[in-house]
Amino acid sequence: MSRTRLSLAIAVALLAAPALSACGSSSAASDAKEVTVYSADGLKGENGDGWYDKVFADFTKKTGIKVKYVEGGSGEVVQRAVREKSNPQADVLVTLPPFIQEADAKGLLQKYEPEGSTAVSGADKAPDGTWTSVVNNYFGFVYNKKELKTAPKTWDDLLDASYKNKLQYSTPGVAGDGTAVLIQTMHDLGGKDQALAYLKRLQANNVGPSASTGKLAPKVDKGELLVANGDVQMNYAQSKTMPNLGIWFPAGKDGKPSTFALPYAAGLVTKAPHSANGKKLLDFMLARRAQAEVSSIGGGFSAREDVKATDANAIALTKLMDGVDFFQPDWNDIAKNLTSYVEDWKSATGS
Repeated sequence: MSRTRLSLAIAVALLAAPALSACGSSSAASDAKEVTVYSADGLKGENGDGWYDKVFADFTKKTGIKVKYVEGGSGEVVQRAVREKSNPQADVLVTLPPFIQEADAKGLLQKYEPEGSTAVSGADKAPDGTWTSVVNNYFGFVYNKKELKTAPKTWDDLLDASYKNKLQYSTPGVAGDGTAVLIQTMHDLGGKDQALAYLKRLQANNVGPSASTGKLAPKVDKGELLVANGDVQMNYAQSKTMPNLGIWFPAGKDGKPSTFALPYAAGLVTKAPHSANGKKLLDFMLARRAQAEVSSIGGGFSAREDVKATDANAIALTKLMDGVDFFQPDWNDIAKNLTSYVEDWKSATGS
């Protein structure tokens, strides 16, 4: 949610930061040839051939603007932006729902509708123009294909004692995909109370909290875990170099597997130190060329409805999603009640 290494020419275009230890400088001139991106993990390749790597390198080559990149969990990057609100360091914020809605509600995003955003579905962008999806994506799980002959089918399957200390999901409220576990169980099992009761039982098998979903797939591939949560884009990209990684979707009460969209949504930060450069980068990410590479390079789905990918990855992704039902969460409700949902989850699971 190994890749070939970037050449030196591309590497200098990026200031990669694997965690939130990186820091921008508020003293930088507003016209400096740089732009800082705070982003949830999943779009940057571990060894330099992810969608971000290609897009940022192409952007720098075209504009001369260097991209400073800071990565963390979906909620983590928003919380950092909150702490810096009086002195913003980021220009562009990219995160998953419901955290993009949370960022908007906290006044972290200013209105800017990038070129190409008219081709993005209304469900995948803010009504007031403060954010728009740049890569579409879906919630899912991964399993170890070597250790398990077939993927689990239902949520109840995961309660089996064979998964004790072999199952892990990222932390709701911190990681976007972890929050998605809570949303999916609420949908599949019939409501919040039923979901919390289930997750309380699942805790007997759960290894423990994880701030980053991206760190779980390598553990599944190695057999340290049998099952973990994730998302289709990130896990499909990881599966190219992790041969034991399989993607699956749990079935609900009706016996049908389902999922929901978890797009990478981007917005221009309020009082961004390099606002003009941030706008240029958002335009670039939504341009047809970059969107056409979402599947072929990033293993994801284009945010633009007028970009129809036909590459091998796009065909494989379509096949993967065949037979899976889709539902639309009420993101405004989830964003409004996220804190209470997470507190209830902590209480139920003892986390």
